[in-house]
Amino acid sequence: MIHSYDLIVIGAGMAGVAAATKCAGQGWKVAIVDSLPYGGTCALRGCDPKKILRRGAEIIDAARLMRGKGIDDSGLSINWADLMQHKHGFTDPVPQAMDDILAGSGVVTLHGQARFTGLQQIEIDDATYAADRFLIATGARPRPLDFPGHQHLIDSTDFLDLEALPARILFVGGGFISFEFAHLAARAGTSTVIVDRGEHPLKNFDPDLVDLLVDRSSAVGIDLRRSTTITAVERADRGYRVTLEHAGNRETIETDLVVHGAGRVADLSGLGLDAAGVEWADRGVHVGGHLQSVTNRAIWAAGDAADTAGMPLTPVAVSEAKVAASNMLRNTTTTPDYTGIPTVVFTIPELVRVGLLESEAREQGIDLSVRHNDTSGWYSNYRVAETTAAAKILIDRSTDTIVGAHLLGPEYSELVNTLALAIKLGLTTRQLKSATAAYPTVGSDLGSML
Repeated sequence: MIHSYDLIVIGAGMAGVAAATKCAGQGWKVAIVDSLPYGGTCALRGCDPKKILRRGAEIIDAARLMRGKGIDDSGLSINWADLMQHKHGFTDPVPQAMDDILAGSGVVTLHGQARFTGLQQIEIDDATYAADRFLIATGARPRPLDFPGHQHLIDSTDFLDLEALPARILFVGGGFISFEFAHLAARAGTSTVIVDRGEHPLKNFDPDLVDLLVDRSSAVGIDLRRSTTITAVERADRGYRVTLEHAGNRETIETDLVVHGAGRVADLSGLGLDAAGVEWADRGVHVGGHLQSVTNRAIWAAGDAADTAGMPLTPVAVSEAKVAASNMLRNTTTTPDYTGIPTVVFTIPELVRVGLLESEAREQGIDLSVRHNDTSGWYSNYRVAETTAAAKILIDRSTDTIVGAHLLGPEYSELVNTLALAIKLGLTTRQLKSATAAYPTVGSDLGSML
């Protein structure tokens, strides 16, 4: 027996759920399937639980900064087991809640590994399903590593479920995952090392602000090894022995845990896409601008599962999924709008970017005005005793509009939303400065940044 649908969504993360409910709401017969609990990476294994755990580190750091300024932080520490239980209070109900939302919207919820067996046909646990259209929204998985002993590494999912933090952790890769987790672990008293094979970590962020963040990281005990490769990971009497190579010299480090933070690739290898004639690679399904497969018109993809110009962020994935759903419903070829989408590294303090890097703006020949301020002495940061903070706003002189904004400081992940809206709507700096902000707030610093 073949079960037939108008649309089958593969992947029950936020993107897949958004598309499934949108199409079901228009009367389509829709099913969704996932081999993992419903909710996806962001809600269960990424953004949300990570930031819940970060709260503990925020409190520790805030108290230490105020040491000698009215706060006695002696004895203050993170109880990891209790913090993890707090995290589970949020994540554990998510899968059932998602299942209920989908079922309430008329979406058939399936559980198991989907695998294509034809152009418009999949199998799930020996049952066969067909559809007029499929949306692939399976997200990403850790990039495969090839050095000896790579099997000893844990990934971000494992880290976010650790029952206890060990005394020593080594993070592989100089990106989001390594920096965010290292900042969390360091505030909990763990000795942390980040090994980055490149010279510049967090390469998609402003290099001047990254340098400030690296210094701030070092001050809390994070040891960054640049231009360094891992040649082997071996079990040791206590934990693991990691062999590093830098400038032709080898060194070994003893650690209790090695965490994979060296990037991710589209999670597509188990779908049997070749049987569906779908062209794909590590960056995702090859799609046109409107998110339809270039080789099978019945297949669409969104988020990390699609090779698009969008950043690997949950809001981007959801936006793409909604565009794909709209295109399927209306038989249109609308393309996603990626203008003014901010991204944040949730270190302490956080590092923020929206729009162009300074180098990109100059390459485009923009008549650029760079408003670069050390904001560490400004009231908002003095109040919390943060000594590392800066802002770099890139303005096109010819239009008086913002083309890029880069921030490092407490609460700047909230401030960036105003800058993102300004870029999205093309607001001028004069318009932004004409607004009267609540004072004293971090948001009221925007006028001075401009």
